[in-house]
Amino acid sequence: MSTVLIAGVDEAGRGPLAGPVVAAAVILGEVVIAGVGDSKQMSAKQRDKLFDLIRRDALAVGVGIADVAEIDTLNIFQATLLAMRRAVDALDPTPHEALIDGAHCPPLRCGARAVVGGDGSVAAIGAASIIAKVTRDRMMHELHDLYPEYGFAKHKGYGTAEHLAALARCGASAIHRRSFAPVRRALEGRS
Repeated sequence: MSTVLIAGVDEAGRGPLAGPVVAAAVILGEVVIAGVGDSKQMSAKQRDKLFDLIRRDALAVGVGIADVAEIDTLNIFQATLLAMRRAVDALDPTPHEALIDGAHCPPLRCGARAVVGGDGSVAAIGAASIIAKVTRDRMMHELHDLYPEYGFAKHKGYGTAEHLAALARCGASAIHRRSFAPVRRALEGRS
């Protein structure tokens, strides 16, 4: 009898004012990676170590990205579902079912089930959480090099006081989400 392949799916970057939303899908199969769980509960060093172990040992890892233009066109919710679908589509082999962290499932070519709090209770979702978070953080470090005035390496695009001050001072960059109210206000000259 063949093994049923289950993918865990999670995202990083729904809340920031800048940068893409990144989703990851991970099939662990029979692999157990100690320490995997909700990426938000870990240090950057722990996430980086687990990222490398997951990439090395998982049966399959897929990453999907929805860029700022897609976020602004579709809305962040739909862009997140799109990134999740892309992550699952990137998996080889194709899973039989995907367990999605949260309350909503994107349309997929396999079965899907939403699992609220899944990043802390389902190992494959926790692994996807780590892959998505580390991938997005690394992207934001690269974007910091292009737009150092905003401090993306520090806050990863989230609406910190430092980021809001930079928005008021410099206006919006090409990677800011214009559909988000604080960015819209900065574009209109209000803070």
